[in-house]
Amino acid sequence: MSSSSPLPRLLLLLLLLVAGPSAAAAAEAYGRPVIGVVSHPGDGAGGRISNGTATSYIAASYVKFVESAGARVVPLVYNEPEERLLEKLNLVNGVLFTGGSVKSGPYFETIKKVFQYVLDKNDAGIPFPLFAQCLGFELVSMIISKDNNILETFSAENQASTLQFPNYSSLEGSVFERFDPDLIKKLSTSCLVMQNHRYGISPKTLRENAALSSFFKILTTSPDENGEVYVSTVQANKYPITCTQWHPEKAIFEFGKPMIPHSEDAVQVTQNFANYFISQARKSPNRPPADKVLDNLIYNYSPTFTGKKSKSFDEVYIFS
Repeated sequence: MSSSSPLPRLLLLLLLLVAGPSAAAAAEAYGRPVIGVVSHPGDGAGGRISNGTATSYIAASYVKFVESAGARVVPLVYNEPEERLLEKLNLVNGVLFTGGSVKSGPYFETIKKVFQYVLDKNDAGIPFPLFAQCLGFELVSMIISKDNNILETFSAENQASTLQFPNYSSLEGSVFERFDPDLIKKLSTSCLVMQNHRYGISPKTLRENAALSSFFKILTTSPDENGEVYVSTVQANKYPITCTQWHPEKAIFEFGKPMIPHSEDAVQVTQNFANYFISQARKSPNRPPADKVLDNLIYNYSPTFTGKKSKSFDEVYIFS
């Protein structure tokens, strides 16, 4: 039979018709994905913009990171009522946990609820990806291990670093599978990614913790300023969950700190990560009402320029 025969496609269409509209939607990549980004307590500028106790923020770089791959953002304000949070989660096709510093209280409780939502969706057979960065990875590790003291200290603040690949075979099916081999090589020899953290998890700790080692596979490690090695990228074994200890969004969208890499290679790393995350969100069968999405998009808020008052972020969205 000719390879151009329409029979296989006809069979697929028949199967989709039998399976119903949800299966048909899931089989077709979604062209209008929406990502929920959880806000972090504070104003992103040490109280120099807004110091209200109910204030939270999302750095605009995370929004632009999502937009750069063809998606839009709905802010998940961490301290809004739980029913409102659930309403917004029903409008999105994936979630992003940002960096930050808060590891307890209402913020941590919200992260736990959203993480469980991610697991429940995927356990029900509904693709729903999560990308957790820096603090996000740390909090996910605490949740999975059920150990709030599992994190270790590292000297990796305001540091550009390499990514080391302990096992190239583990890259199959991961975000790095779409990288050009030359870029993979450059990642291991050149400082193309931005680290900005005091905590993390060593490979030894992750491997020796039964819950973490069964949930994640290690994709990369990185050395801190003292040569101490920590886990820098992981991927879940059974879920569309990727976590980085580093900040891919900064290479394109943040300029406040001189150590942030801005080379063409660093930009390509960021773009590959954004494209991969949003490609996973496109698999979501969720097709929320357009008017509901428009009412909740982050475009209903205006970003605030913080670059003159804080070196952490050039712009932030503030919620209070």
